[in-house]
Amino acid sequence: MLLTGCFAAGQNGAGDRGGRSPVESQAPVTSGKGEPAKAPSSSRSPGTRTPAPMDVKRALARSIEPIRTRSGTQISVAVLEPRNGRRAVYGSQAHVTASLVKVNILAALLLRAQRERRPLTPWEESTAASMIRSSDNASANALWDRIGGGQGLTDANRTLRLTSTQAGSGPHWGLTRTTAADQLALLSAVFDDHSPLNRASRDLIQTLMGHIDADQDWGVSAAGSRWQLKNGWLPRPDSQRWAINSMGRVKAHGSTFYLVILSQGSSSMSHGISAVEQAAQSAVRVLCSTPPPVSPIIR
Repeated sequence: MLLTGCFAAGQNGAGDRGGRSPVESQAPVTSGKGEPAKAPSSSRSPGTRTPAPMDVKRALARSIEPIRTRSGTQISVAVLEPRNGRRAVYGSQAHVTASLVKVNILAALLLRAQRERRPLTPWEESTAASMIRSSDNASANALWDRIGGGQGLTDANRTLRLTSTQAGSGPHWGLTRTTAADQLALLSAVFDDHSPLNRASRDLIQTLMGHIDADQDWGVSAAGSRWQLKNGWLPRPDSQRWAINSMGRVKAHGSTFYLVILSQGSSSMSHGISAVEQAAQSAVRVLCSTPPPVSPIIR
């Protein structure tokens, strides 16, 4: 078996960014080299079985559950190493997206432009840049209307193969609900070659996600380096608790990961960001430290 990705590269990736305090600058959303594996040691007595590697899904659960317990925050996680297709998901519940949905709105806009066989207009492109880079809500309002609101998002998500995302009603795009697995599918559409989004569309989203305003560099970026991301945050008036979300692509441990962390129930924005960043670091660490299953040798 040839090991690929982070497990072959070893634990030599970017470390924690300790001491950095996240800054809240946006008003809350209100609207809504692989080496061959060494042969196993022959010192084991005859008849002794090699323990099976821990299933990566169970390993992820064991890693995330203490974070959830300590923080009192409900957390859902999805992580994928696209080089080899290894993935794990923890939590199937739906979460409010807050500004995370802005990537979905832009993807819907780009799919519409593709159908019309045209590039984005200068106004659409500048508005999209403001919406993603600065998480500007007025820009999101305008593009929500441009795509046809919730129905337009739902139609686009059929093409994008998102099956568990429910668009916010009326103008309330920030109240769209989604799962970590669905947002992982969206990241795959944004970053993979085999996607309903063409190269130009993917390049635009990737570029904008790679140039987020400096005060929004938190979340999945804590898991590695050379990140492209989008975050969402929203205080819930009914519970006085926060929804804190982050998703993107990061480089870590010699490999690339798509990573989604959704959370709800945090007592403050900074408390939620801390839980999200711990979960992001743990998810990447789990995928790298859990050996892939050994394929049988066919002779």
